[in-house]
Parts: sequence; structure tokens; C-alpha cells
Amino acid sequence: MTAKPLLLIDVDGPLNPFAARPHRRPDGYTTHRTRPSGWDLPWQKPLRVWLNPAHGPLLLALPFELVWATTWGAQANRWIAPHLGLPELPAIDWPELHARRDDGTYFKTHDVVRYAAGRPFAWIDDEIRLPDREYVAAHHSGPSLLLRIEPSLGLLPADFGRLADWARELAAGGPDGAK
Repeated sequence: MTAKPLLLIDVDGPLNPFAARPHRRPDGYTTHRTRPSGWDLPWQKPLRVWLNPAHGPLLLALPFELVWATTWGAQANRWIAPHLGLPELPAIDWPELHARRDDGTYFKTHDVVRYAAGRPFAWIDDEIRLPDREYVAAHHSGPSLLLRIEPSLGLLPADFGRLADWARELAAGGPDGAK
């Protein structure tokens, strides 16, 4: 049996719709106060994160292997996963956090391709742009779905549907699965 495709999950934007109208938590979301590394100085207010507890079961129901693809790194297992009912997940390491790339790609893109290593993957992030799509198409030998999530809305039912449809098509050997 072949491995499940990867689902690479960004936190801020897809799970935490940080760009929603200022101080207006979206319906279905709960507010959490966090102090991840770098946010633990005594005079700093805790970092506010909005999370929708329904997202955890929806993510777990998808036929993917879940992986954190967030600047939160493995800290997402402490500050995010418990509020969504997710187990501890592996996290992609970002050796050059926020590096500017000459090719116009987002700093995560090269490391996403390296991590996937030819394996089919879907990536949900609010920073995905055309140069990222072009880079993945040119440098990743397996099927991929890059799904840009609007950071003022977060993951929507249609996004979960698109992920499920892509995985189903891939399993059936559809166009992406035939690569």
C-alpha cells in the first residue's frame, strides 16, 4: 500500500484567520492566548490566536498524513494542536526563516519541496503565489496541490472539499496521480 499524501499545514492564515476584521473573532472560532518561544518577555501581552475546534476533526478525516508547515514549528503541537484535538504532528524545519529568495518564491517553498521529496502533497498557506506554484511544478516530481487560504477567512468548507476531492482523484490515479 502506498503512503498517504502529505498535508502541509500553515497555522496563521489557514487555522488562525488573523486578518479578520480587527478585534472581530469569526463565528465558530475561540480565542486562545499563547506564549510561544520569542513571545515570552514579561511586558509582552500573550499572543492572541483564533482557532475553530471543528477544524481538527475535519483535518483528521482527510486521507492525508498531517504535517506542520508553519513558523510555529513543533511549538504548534503545544499551542495549537490541543485546541483542535490534533495529535502531535511532525513539523518542517525552516533553516532560513523568512529568507528572501531571488526567484520570488516564499521562504517556505524550497523547504516544502525538499521535505516532500517527490511524495504527493497538498499545502495550505496564505502566502502561496504564482512563483511558488512555478517552483513546485519545476522542482517537485510528484503530484501537488497548493491551496492559498485567505487569511481573513481561514479554512472554509470548500477548502476541505477541495482537499478531499484532490486526494480522492489522486487515489483513483487521476491526472495528478498519473504524474
